[in-house]
Amino acid sequence: MTDVLTPAPAAPPGRPRPTGSGWFRAVWRWHFFASFLVAPVLLVLATTGLIYLFRFQLEPLMHADLMKVDPPSGAVAQPYVQQLAVVDQAYPGSTPVSLTEPKNDHSPTIVSITTSTGASRDVYVSPYGPEVLGSLNPDTTLSGTAIRIHADLMAGTWGDRVMEIGACWALVMALTGYYLFVRGWRARRRARRAGRPGSILRWRHGLIGAVAGVGLIALLVTGLPWTGFWGAKVQEYATGHGSSMWSTDPGALSNPTSTLDESLPHSHQQDIPWAQQDSPVPSSSRPTDGERSVANVDTAVAVADEQGLRHPFTVALPAVDDTSGVYSVIGYAFDAPSDEKTVHIDRYGGEVVSTYGFDDYPLLAKVVSQGIGLHEGRSLGLWSFWGSALMCVAVIGACITGPLMWWRRRPKGGQRLGAPRGRMPLKATPVLLVGLVALGVFLPLFGLSLVVVLLLDQLVLRRVPALASWFDTV
Repeated sequence: MTDVLTPAPAAPPGRPRPTGSGWFRAVWRWHFFASFLVAPVLLVLATTGLIYLFRFQLEPLMHADLMKVDPPSGAVAQPYVQQLAVVDQAYPGSTPVSLTEPKNDHSPTIVSITTSTGASRDVYVSPYGPEVLGSLNPDTTLSGTAIRIHADLMAGTWGDRVMEIGACWALVMALTGYYLFVRGWRARRRARRAGRPGSILRWRHGLIGAVAGVGLIALLVTGLPWTGFWGAKVQEYATGHGSSMWSTDPGALSNPTSTLDESLPHSHQQDIPWAQQDSPVPSSSRPTDGERSVANVDTAVAVADEQGLRHPFTVALPAVDDTSGVYSVIGYAFDAPSDEKTVHIDRYGGEVVSTYGFDDYPLLAKVVSQGIGLHEGRSLGLWSFWGSALMCVAVIGACITGPLMWWRRRPKGGQRLGAPRGRMPLKATPVLLVGLVALGVFLPLFGLSLVVVLLLDQLVLRRVPALASWFDTV
């Protein structure tokens, strides 16, 4: 797609084919081929992201019997220790992992457990009985399935790599799209005024892409820390230089497991070995002979409230057989990552063992945390929520209108793909070459896939006449 090695097949008689010597057609060609990989990936990301964005609206509608509570007249919420007791009775042999307090008077308490068979369940408890309403596997709900597809297509490492490569090439498609939008503005306007076939669709695609591009670049950049290759390598590098993309709270390993838990900061979901931390692991002091424990989960919630944590709390519960474990109360400020704070509380005496908040994050983790807040549409309240929703819809629109444009103008007969004909003047534009190399180094999977694409183009497509004709090589 860049430099010609063999002559292109002769154009069929009749309508002349453009030579593609200009920048516009060269950029258009890259935009065209990038879309074949990017559009399916972006459709998956935007659709699943939109579902996850509305999870707190969708799930209560689908599971109203579990997620909505009608408090009896004059009823008072029962202590959390009693609510844990009814969960233990309903699921014998289970291990409670975390407890999330209700968001309001009409919401249940959510207790995440590991059953006796090792399965994860979210148990919904009416605090007024207390009464177990039922349970769900958080990974099999609509939003739970959506977020797992969003992460790696539910295909493990291979799925993660496909999504990461698609995201990297989406940056290329967005940048080339803006070039085409600016350079082709007048041509699109003239075509629309002249009423040429397909001009309205092309005009709409450009406008949708112009809106989607800004959000797309922001979403892709803020989503990179989650990727299995780039994110892992950057975290490895940061750790080696005394920093981290995530919270370095040494108590972060005792965390809830629910994928639907809005009270859990993503920074607390990373497995950060305690041995790498400078601060000691929060631990409880076992009572001496003659003393007895006076603390429980209700004590932990009360202490966290005194510490000023934001509601609703999630309490990571110490294991029954872990005599040194603590109650880790996480105050997740849904609309303000800078208000995140965790308090570790002694399981016996109820004293505060340690606290860890946003101010204690490494600088890189602060940036990532704010980026994740924007990515999930929660940092700026309803503005970012609806902004993220709009971006998802715009991306879906761009991914649909783009292929429609090609379908309408594709050559008849099926002997050619109908790709724009052009080549990038890399030799004459060193800045462009340096930019591609820099992007390939910064995004290794993009760089590797770019090399593969160029090798296929030069060594296969241009050497086989039938392929050269089909792909409209120059």
